[in-house]
Amino acid sequence: MFGKKTTLTERIEALTTAAQLGEGYLTPHELERINSVTAQAAERRTLSGAHTVVGFFGATGSGKTSLFNAVVGEDLGKAAARRPTTSSPLAAVWEPDGSEELLDWLQVEDRRMRIGTFEGSPLILLDLPDFDSVEPKHRAVAERLAGQVDVLVWVTDPEKYADSIIHDEFIRPHASHSAVTLAVLNKSDKLSKDDARDVARSFHQLLLDDGLKKVRVIPTSAKTGAGVDELRKEIARVAQSHAAQEARIAADVDTIAATWAENKTPGDVPRGAKKELDTYLAKAAGADPIADVTAAAYRKRLGQKTGWLVTSWIPRFRADPLKRLGLREEADELGVHRSSMPALDASSRAVANQGVRAFAGTAADGLPDSWSSALFDETEHIVDELPDQLDRAVARTELPAQPGKGWGIFTFLQWIGLLAALVGVLWYLVIAFLPGVIAPFMEPRIPEVEGWPVPTLLILAGLLVGLVLGLFTGAFGWAIGTAIKNRTRRAIRDQVAEISADTVVNPLLAIRERYITFLDAMKKAAA
Repeated sequence: MFGKKTTLTERIEALTTAAQLGEGYLTPHELERINSVTAQAAERRTLSGAHTVVGFFGATGSGKTSLFNAVVGEDLGKAAARRPTTSSPLAAVWEPDGSEELLDWLQVEDRRMRIGTFEGSPLILLDLPDFDSVEPKHRAVAERLAGQVDVLVWVTDPEKYADSIIHDEFIRPHASHSAVTLAVLNKSDKLSKDDARDVARSFHQLLLDDGLKKVRVIPTSAKTGAGVDELRKEIARVAQSHAAQEARIAADVDTIAATWAENKTPGDVPRGAKKELDTYLAKAAGADPIADVTAAAYRKRLGQKTGWLVTSWIPRFRADPLKRLGLREEADELGVHRSSMPALDASSRAVANQGVRAFAGTAADGLPDSWSSALFDETEHIVDELPDQLDRAVARTELPAQPGKGWGIFTFLQWIGLLAALVGVLWYLVIAFLPGVIAPFMEPRIPEVEGWPVPTLLILAGLLVGLVLGLFTGAFGWAIGTAIKNRTRRAIRDQVAEISADTVVNPLLAIRERYITFLDAMKKAAA
């Protein structure tokens, strides 16, 4: 099934949307062209839709005004041999009712109301200043009205039909207006029949080279009247269709949109680009060393909590690894807190910048120069603020360096073992230094178990239990520390991933998506 054809109104709206999306990316000239087309389209459609406006354009000496008079059937325009032949536009109007506002918009003051009939009326024929006039204001009038009239009649002669001015500066820029363009080779009476045919064929080929399609050359002679009736019929044919106005607007939209519509829509950014960026930023943020320090802090604190009490107090004299780096364990939910870690050094900044610019290069793939330049400009702003954002990512990460309360059972057992050993030591001390005190309460001999004195067993058991528990929790704590390191690394990477999305990916992809939306609008406008 075929999709619904896009209406001209929808195309104009799409072009307007494209102009809005292109602000800040298109050149002032490009924006001015788009806004001019949309503004003129809106204005022309509010004015008389019944009248077809036909403009006669030509170089000095082409006989344009004489031909205009011949088509009108009366000598309205004053032809002159010296430049410029026409200083201001002149309008011949058939059925003038409703044409006033349209002529005001065209800024045509010299208006001649025709009483006779012209096949295809209501109709307005305009005789315009020569576009090669030595007077800049005359040329400006011709250029302005070339962008406003509904039908363009290019009038040339055997001497100037190949002039670069008419082709490069007027016909070629309006090449998409073939449907509302008529080409006239005037003064054909100066040539033989065969020569006139050859020149007309050469002129036609130049028009094809200019990009016009389905346009034919009408040989005329204002002097003899040859071809004038045929030209009048062609004007009537275009006017009678009542499609010239819409066709002209559509051609204007095509001229603007076609160039952009040919561009290929960029594809999606590869998923791996974001992962690669996160890897760079996590490295720059110090995910690995922070994970190592967190694991070391966990092991140190676990050792202090569950280690052999005879030696577990020694690590207390060493600085806590996290505090040494200015890190705290609690996550900052609001993201306002900054860690007390030193600012990123040059090496870390280089790593972060490398990652951001690599992602920017991927995001800019397929974009035109103006959009990619804007994207890389945004990249420079991102690079400047990224160190603070990475620092906040670390500050927002909860560092699991504190052993859980469940380890308290081992602390309790360590104290039981130590107390048992102390009881054994005190037992021997009392026997050694205060035998009279203990004698009434104990037998003369120290109690034994399987030949081992009970105090000795208490000392050995207490010390051995503490040592074994310390070795066990130390080994177990080392394994858990490895898991803590991996968990910390993942937690930092998760925070960095959020930072990279908010600070890097979304702003850069917003520019890319804006271009894609702009391009879609242009393609719709050119439909």
